[in-house]
Amino acid sequence: MKMIIAVVQDKDSNRLQDALVDKNYRATKLATTGGFLKAGNTTFMIGVEDAHIEDVMEIIRENCKSRSQMVAPVSPMGGNADAYVPYPVEVEVGGATVFVLPVENFQQF
Repeated sequence: MKMIIAVVQDKDSNRLQDALVDKNYRATKLATTGGFLKAGNTTFMIGVEDAHIEDVMEIIRENCKSRSQMVAPVSPMGGNADAYVPYPVEVEVGGATVFVLPVENFQQF
């Protein structure tokens, strides 16, 4: 058995949750915050048998697409903020960061 931990952008979370439910996969959904853009994201914890890992990974791939987004850079810490002019920067966001971990024991009460 494995634990799949998938960190996805909030915009993709409802679509992923619906797709997992449609395929009868149970998941725990946690509201989390990313460190880079300091934006909200969602972390899914999905327990699956080894034979279903690729099926779940494909569901994640299909429902969590990366996209470009304009963001304003954070002002520098220290230094002269008067000379700092924040120009929006285009970054790639979305997609999913996925970890697959072995599960030694699973019990449900």
